[in-house]
Amino acid sequence: MDRKFIELCSNRTLCGTTDTKTPMQRRTALRRLADGLVLAVGHSTCRAAEAAAAPASMPAIAMPSPATFTCDLSAPARPLRHPWRHCVGSCHATTALRADWQQQLARAHRELGFRHVRFHGLLDDDMGTLITQDERLLFSFFNIDRVFDFLLSVGMKPVVELSFMPATLASGDATVFRYRGNVTPPRRMADWQLLMTTLARHWVERYGLDEVAQWPLEVWNEPNLVAFWTGGQARYFEFFKATWTAVKAVSPRLQVGGPATAANGWLDEFSAFCAANACPPDFISTHYYPTDAFGSEHTDTVSQLAAAPMSVMRDRARDARAVAGARPLYYTEWNITSNSRDPLHDGPFCAALAAYYMLDVDDLVDGYSWWTFSDIFEENWFPSVPYHGGFGLMNLYGVPKPVYRGFQLVDRLGTRRWTPAGAHPTVQAHVGAPDDDGATSVLLLNVALPRHAIADALVTVRLTGLAGRRPRAAQLSRIDETHANPKAEWLRLGSPEYPEPRQVEALEAASALVPERFAIAAEDGPLREVTFTLPLPANAMALVRIEWETA
Repeated sequence: MDRKFIELCSNRTLCGTTDTKTPMQRRTALRRLADGLVLAVGHSTCRAAEAAAAPASMPAIAMPSPATFTCDLSAPARPLRHPWRHCVGSCHATTALRADWQQQLARAHRELGFRHVRFHGLLDDDMGTLITQDERLLFSFFNIDRVFDFLLSVGMKPVVELSFMPATLASGDATVFRYRGNVTPPRRMADWQLLMTTLARHWVERYGLDEVAQWPLEVWNEPNLVAFWTGGQARYFEFFKATWTAVKAVSPRLQVGGPATAANGWLDEFSAFCAANACPPDFISTHYYPTDAFGSEHTDTVSQLAAAPMSVMRDRARDARAVAGARPLYYTEWNITSNSRDPLHDGPFCAALAAYYMLDVDDLVDGYSWWTFSDIFEENWFPSVPYHGGFGLMNLYGVPKPVYRGFQLVDRLGTRRWTPAGAHPTVQAHVGAPDDDGATSVLLLNVALPRHAIADALVTVRLTGLAGRRPRAAQLSRIDETHANPKAEWLRLGSPEYPEPRQVEALEAASALVPERFAIAAEDGPLREVTFTLPLPANAMALVRIEWETA
């Protein structure tokens, strides 16, 4: 942690004056405090620290490790639901008024299929939502309308995070982040309810009830962290009930949910409160990062990941599902780490690990919102270096990172999945297909958490049960250090802090998935089968897509 960063902070909630250090607060503490690394990796003056923070701590064994998998395609398949498509995250509401933000989101929607977007600060003063003039409340929903009009124009919808507190309603002056979102409860609950009712009625009048009823309205953000809510648990629960009551007064069809907590917090208590107080949430939402609760708040994310089990995201999703029951369960934030200046976010390791987690929770959650789609992000200050370890699927210039391409490969698995037979310490095989039988995709992941042994692998896959079909063509797409890795090209270009347009074009080209023709062996017999073998580097992923024809 850069101590100079602490000296730069004058806002007490940004720097954190509380001595409370529960595991659930480490996530926000990392976002606030470890962002001191931005001085090293977000500005051109100290790039040496980026090399020190790179994932070189992941040892690789010299000899390739063999891995073999067999899949019977005549066996029943399970649904592949892709809950990550439900939503993707962003910074705060005013960034949604930027042209480049809108261009990048439209591309992510078009290429990855995201249906909703979620961001902080819809009610912040910089959106002009509510002020007091001559002792009268004055509402202005113009900027909110501009954002939502855009979303609908490109075929998307909002997950509406109802935050933060307009200053004119706030009970205190505690704020969070550079844009100073007020994190205190309302001074008068009746005024907050008036805002909720007025806003919900405005949306229904402007967009129609059938449309607005499809928007999840999420009450606040991470109220179990003092950095985001100063009122504590009991006041949040009353706040939720008041919000629920105000919104449902407009229409019971409107969806209101929560508690939007960090690290699966308060789920049991929230569910019990809502049941006892006749304010049942329409959905359950929470957040989880694999670095939550592993190590102290000052521990670097490599060490935190090293201490986490590979099953951590599935384990926590299973816990949350037990509370949610049949209600929709939305994880409205997740990433591979909770540090917005983490070099791990910019490379192929992020793609492979994110794909592992996405597929691991596919059957448990209804929404799995990656935080965030773009590096256009200013919680502490706006970055300038194209690869500074930001949360985004895309960098500042809209160039897809390896993790963006990883989402694309997961998407190409289709709508059905099979679990192949075979096991390996670091290699996973996922077999999928669309609704028809025209093609089969095999997604291979070779990934381990930092400081755990991993080697380049030699993977053999055997597909059986193909009666009546034979391969017509096969293609291989790869994400590793030399494929779909634009940061490597940026380094080759000399790491320009402000790349010229031609250099941005070179980064875009380097980010592309380039399908290669791929040879596979086909054998006739009562259980016609195909076999292929390919090398898979450590912390990488590859997809083989086989097109079939009638034998």
